[in-house]
Amino acid sequence: MAEYKDREHYIPLRKSDLVDLLCADKHLAADAREPFRQFCRLVGATFHFEYQTQLEELKDDYAAFDPDSETKPLHPVQADAKPKLLERLFLAFDALMEVGNFQRYNEDAINKVVAAGATMSGLRTDVDPHVFEHIHLFVRGDGHATYYRRRWSKLWFREEVSVPIYHRLAVICKLRKHRRLGKEVDTDKVYLKIFKDIPKHELEMLLPGARVRLSRLDQGLIVYPLITGFALLLYNIGYDIWDAGVGVIAGYFTLKLATLSMAGAFGGYGYKSYHSYQVKKQDYNLRLARSLYFQNLDSNGGVLTCLMDEAEEQECRETFLAYFCLRYFAPPQGWTGEQLDDYVELYLESAVGLKVDFEIGDALAKLERLRIVERDANFFRAVPLDKALEILDEKWDTYFMYHNDAVKRAAGD
Repeated sequence: MAEYKDREHYIPLRKSDLVDLLCADKHLAADAREPFRQFCRLVGATFHFEYQTQLEELKDDYAAFDPDSETKPLHPVQADAKPKLLERLFLAFDALMEVGNFQRYNEDAINKVVAAGATMSGLRTDVDPHVFEHIHLFVRGDGHATYYRRRWSKLWFREEVSVPIYHRLAVICKLRKHRRLGKEVDTDKVYLKIFKDIPKHELEMLLPGARVRLSRLDQGLIVYPLITGFALLLYNIGYDIWDAGVGVIAGYFTLKLATLSMAGAFGGYGYKSYHSYQVKKQDYNLRLARSLYFQNLDSNGGVLTCLMDEAEEQECRETFLAYFCLRYFAPPQGWTGEQLDDYVELYLESAVGLKVDFEIGDALAKLERLRIVERDANFFRAVPLDKALEILDEKWDTYFMYHNDAVKRAAGD
């Protein structure tokens, strides 16, 4: 079983597109295509029911911390119960992100992001870690995006820059009262955000409490010329006062002109540096606003629904592929997990050009839980399609016990 450090578990295919792809495969007989679609519908319905239950539980945990809630709780959570509920919420969110094939940034990685603080425009940002009481940051999908910038070294001509990005960035955080946060921010709540296509070196600009800060060079380019110009101006004024008391000195007008010119030059350079900084700051704020508007996928409670839907689809994709390859390509004795893993990866690469690191452990666990695979020592065999449909239909019926109880009562009568 090959392991790839440069590949991800996530399969970037729509569930319906994958079903169409498998049904069009020549190894699936024409009369088996509709039954296989029914198989996929039953698997999807099963996972949807299970994930809907998980979503409701997660929404219940989040209700006490949702800043967008419009509902009135009949039984408000007591203050002493909130820490335990908060811990459970973060653990449940972490588990959801793992199913969705997100990678969590550990505390050291977050600190590196906070410490880096340089945006693509060269402007530095500053994030105070004391803003956060708890923060978990997750990413998924490596890629590149094209950005445009202008630099004086290139005579201000616009140039294309290929920037490494994360296709998805998700954040869950609990804030504490801090001077960088406005009074309108409720620090008793938990905030969720999910973004798309975020440059890797600009993650910190999307964190709460981030602000623009001057580098020492920028500070020097602004402050030192202004101080020098101001000092020369004071010198010139002092010289005027001294000259008024002493008398005319040779070269007075020449010296006066020189000092005023130098003061103006230094002051003008300082103002130019300050103006350049303001332009960079406006560019930063513009890109931040654009990121929040165009790259923000969802916020708070909507994030839970979005991520749960993605996790559900990923479960379906893994199950469809594992069953299909095991049923229609494996020899009669079946395959080991390693053999199935390698074949699914080869199938995706040859069929649609996708290079993924298939999560065989999770896929086989789902097939066994659904009872649509048989195991003999280390070998796995998929049950026939018609039997798989019967098993899944029976499993679906057991989710709602009222009908079964009614049948039993009627038989007893």
